[in-house]
Amino acid sequence: MFKHIPPYPGDPIMSLFEAFQADPRASKVNLSIGLYYDSSNSIPVLDSVRRAKAMLANEDRPHTYLPIEGMAQYRQLLQEIVFGKDSQALSDGRVATIQSVGGSGALRVGAEFLKTYFPGSAIWVSDPTWDNHQVLFAGAGLEIRSYPYYDALTNSLKFEQMLACIAALPAHAIVLLQPCCHNPTGIDLSREQWQQLIPLLQRRQLIPFMDMAYQGFGDGIEEDAWAIRAMADAGLSFVVSNSFSKNFSLYGERCGGLSFVAASASEAATVLGQLKATVRRMYSSPPLHGARLISTVLGSPGLAANWSAEVGQMRARIKHMRGRLQQLLLQQLLQQLQPAEVAYLTAQRGMFSYTGLTPAEVDLLREQQGVYLLRSGRMCVAGLNDANIEHVAASLADVLLARGQQRALA
Repeated sequence: MFKHIPPYPGDPIMSLFEAFQADPRASKVNLSIGLYYDSSNSIPVLDSVRRAKAMLANEDRPHTYLPIEGMAQYRQLLQEIVFGKDSQALSDGRVATIQSVGGSGALRVGAEFLKTYFPGSAIWVSDPTWDNHQVLFAGAGLEIRSYPYYDALTNSLKFEQMLACIAALPAHAIVLLQPCCHNPTGIDLSREQWQQLIPLLQRRQLIPFMDMAYQGFGDGIEEDAWAIRAMADAGLSFVVSNSFSKNFSLYGERCGGLSFVAASASEAATVLGQLKATVRRMYSSPPLHGARLISTVLGSPGLAANWSAEVGQMRARIKHMRGRLQQLLLQQLLQQLQPAEVAYLTAQRGMFSYTGLTPAEVDLLREQQGVYLLRSGRMCVAGLNDANIEHVAASLADVLLARGQQRALA
């Protein structure tokens, strides 16, 4: 019956993580999968979450189904974190939000919705983007195109080329954007660049799809949502997906959200109804426990302040590791490396950096040194700590030194 089905080659990120786990070397370092590790190389349980869990344990409530759209308190608190408590769009009732099965679930439900009601629209993603963006949107039947984003020669943003491409898109084309901590490059638009892009999106009647998976890991919880709030204030109709996996360290609880900002409250109500219909066709209702945890944290001023401080500590540790790696590389390659060549480490933001390493160089790092990066050259900076950073720096220095020698011979 099933002989005609081809084998699954495996997800490139998950397969690499499995290879890392099977590696027997004590010095191995995982800088591939997007997980936040603390200074002791452990995935943390946040104190705010631990306290919320203890509070819920004493309540002993039944494990009932949530509504199709999710927990009401969770959705309200999510809206306030994403759009701001003083958001005019929220006051006007123009935002339709559902609780989603993680950020990936939000992307897929959004893709299904857009394919249904804008069947002729393609989705434009940055070049490069997170690999699973393409898988999720293609699975919904959307045509996927790309706009210029990353300049490999300068390790910077191709902003003018990006603007020119978007300016030529037809009305109702969908444009996937990341408001902070771009995955995989770590290169974000500045506020001044957003202020150029937002009127263009509005003028061309495009559909921005803002994917925010790392809120708080760039400049701050409020600061990282700035582009979303500016877009809402400008009166655009657009889509937002967000995830609490990283900033609550609740990966397995699958907590996210999908929000549509509409032109009116009546439009938002209609959209919410059809989002519920989409969810009912796919998985009926979202998971309960993680939503309870997050609602308990965000709904308590003391726990919310504790959580915000913990996110700040995670953000500061990532930035410290960026600076430390940059410093070590410059020390080890003082004669071969100019400061500008590693400036990207502190210029990029969030969990990821695009190193500019080739697939062959990444393979060499993994095979000879046990340092695991994606073959695109993406490095998860959150996997660095004081115990492994010198080994990583020395390994990177060996690769970069070999590259310099090859260039000299050529």
